[in-house]
Amino acid sequence: MRRRAVIDIGTNSVKLLVADVAGTDVVPVVEAAEQTRLGRGFYPHHILQPEAVRATARAVAQFAARARELGATDVRVFATSAARDAKNPGELLLAVDAACGCRVQIISGAQEAEWAFRGVTTSPQFVAAPLLLLDVGGGSTEFILGQGEHKHFRHSFPLGVVRLLETLPHSDPPAPAELKATRAWLDEFLRREVTARLELAVARERSQGELLLVGTGGTAGVLASLEARLPAFDRAAIESVRLPAARVSEWVEHLWSLPLAERRQLPGLPPPRADVMLMGAAIYEAVMRALHFPELRVSTRGLRFAAILETPPE
Repeated sequence: MRRRAVIDIGTNSVKLLVADVAGTDVVPVVEAAEQTRLGRGFYPHHILQPEAVRATARAVAQFAARARELGATDVRVFATSAARDAKNPGELLLAVDAACGCRVQIISGAQEAEWAFRGVTTSPQFVAAPLLLLDVGGGSTEFILGQGEHKHFRHSFPLGVVRLLETLPHSDPPAPAELKATRAWLDEFLRREVTARLELAVARERSQGELLLVGTGGTAGVLASLEARLPAFDRAAIESVRLPAARVSEWVEHLWSLPLAERRQLPGLPPPRADVMLMGAAIYEAVMRALHFPELRVSTRGLRFAAILETPPE
């Protein structure tokens, strides 16, 4: 086995995976995340803000040092939605290089979707299952429909928890009218951008048998952790959770009924995610409603588990 590391610079947080890799087997050694909110203040003009860039570079440097201390021979760093959409991505690349000498690869939405699906299907329970995978991130959401090696649809949409939080500001605690407006906004976005592209393919897959809806990424993991009231990350417990559509809606209603300070106290909800989970839960609810999925399954594997299988670019 070879020990490798990947560092994922997202719109909301920086994430580290250190794992032992042999063939297509990925055995996690350490997983960590730090919320640096690279997308804060980004969306009005698509300019990365200096403090967010500095915080992100610091987190990358700390994770790179930790990975090397653990014996990782390869440390791959990649960035997703905010860096991809930014008018000034060079500032992030230079800051990370100055902080730790790491080269940042900005990946496309198609690559992000490809890695997300490949990573999730390294799990035995999903390796051969027909599924629609959702990876709800800070700046984008990837929709991938497929089974095993076959992808029938993959697309990255400009729909993420930080992006939506800045697009649709709310009170604290949120007002019922603000939840209603958010649901209406999401329904319209999905109708306009997603459903027309996906519903025929989804119907075709359902005609062949059961089609699973699987969520990966922080939002899905937190929903499962809330449901199971987990005090800490527990891969097996998270992946055993099945969330009926009604429970997802109940979580949306509950989260939107609480002020931020009370959301931060909920078992299973990391305090730094207490603001963005309003939007994350609402996105899953809206997708389940639009595409008529009765249940959400959750995978703790995703794009990092695929990225770590590949040799880093020179």
